[in-house]
Amino acid sequence: MGYTSKKYQEKITEIQNHFKTHNKYKEHVGHSSKVHSVGWSCDGKRLASGSFDKSVCVYTLERERLNKEHVFKGHGGSVDQLCWHQSHPDLLSTASGDKSVRIWDTRMQKCVTTINTKGENINITWSPNGNSIAVGNKEDLITFIDARMHKIEAEEQFHFEVNEISWNNTSDLFFLTNGQGCVHILSYPDLKRQHILKAHPGTCICIEFDPTGKYFATGSADALVSLWDINELACKRVFTRMDWPVRTISFSYDGQLIASASEDLSIDVAFVETGDKVADISVEAATFTVAWHPSAYLLAYACDDKDSYDRKRDAGTLKNESVSENISISYDGQLIAFVSEDVLIDVAFVESVHKIADISVKPVAFVVAWHPLTYLLAYACNYIDVSTTWMKEP
Repeated sequence: MGYTSKKYQEKITEIQNHFKTHNKYKEHVGHSSKVHSVGWSCDGKRLASGSFDKSVCVYTLERERLNKEHVFKGHGGSVDQLCWHQSHPDLLSTASGDKSVRIWDTRMQKCVTTINTKGENINITWSPNGNSIAVGNKEDLITFIDARMHKIEAEEQFHFEVNEISWNNTSDLFFLTNGQGCVHILSYPDLKRQHILKAHPGTCICIEFDPTGKYFATGSADALVSLWDINELACKRVFTRMDWPVRTISFSYDGQLIASASEDLSIDVAFVETGDKVADISVEAATFTVAWHPSAYLLAYACDDKDSYDRKRDAGTLKNESVSENISISYDGQLIAFVSEDVLIDVAFVESVHKIADISVKPVAFVVAWHPLTYLLAYACNYIDVSTTWMKEP
């Protein structure tokens, strides 16, 4: 856009004022259990939600009002994620724990095909060109489906924890996030490894592509969202306002805003180019899914059941990590130290996520803490001693 700093600030103020005067929200109850995923059709006329209750609810948007259109039933397990065709507004695909993928047609209000897969599915993505669907299961197997012939065309077994998956906007690269904080980039359709990015010191949970094709963003168990230049594969900035594992992120239609949600009791909305906070949306429970409308500043999101949500019980439960103990930020905010079941402590620069140092430990470290005035790190491993390490200033 060629904006100057002054122009950016003017734009941020404009959007902040917009949210102050357009902060209406309405709750829609379409399911009997937790909603795992929401998504807008490419024309913005329909919103779909998938739930633990095994159903998919489709709403129509008319004059700023959502009306329930149809409830799709047929899955024998939880609907963990859904995605729409990116150019056909009537086609919707869902991934379920019943070991199947279904494609639904909202015009006919029925399932047009069911593709049986090998495991309990948890993630799904539809290539932007509409040709392929990829689904990931709990055993880290990715199944690629020909979306036109409704047949499995390839399977790829990974030997590490695979979390969210996605194509880039041109459908020639396939991205996946993993439990080691990395983003793996494969060429498509040959699935040859092109790059591995060390994106986070903690588990990398989610990934989202900017609709303008300039950036992608990742969210992590370290409570950070990192923004990456798609061409340079360089981290441009890190959003640090969350306190809990980032479960879901979404870019606005114009690529100017990014919404991030977690077990914080608010959804953070930031200006992409500067990281400034534009708004925060108060919620009453953990938020599992957010989705911007494809042509307006209208955000859909779904939370845990507020009547049964226990923040102390659920906080930081992803992979049984206690985030407040496993992560520590240095006194000046420049460094972050992270421990896991690896026999090392990873120290990274917060702004770029570049690795500063590895501290070898033996056995596993469980807690880490920076000194409040200097680069002195204390940590404890699986024995009775407490250790410390001095570090030079970066």
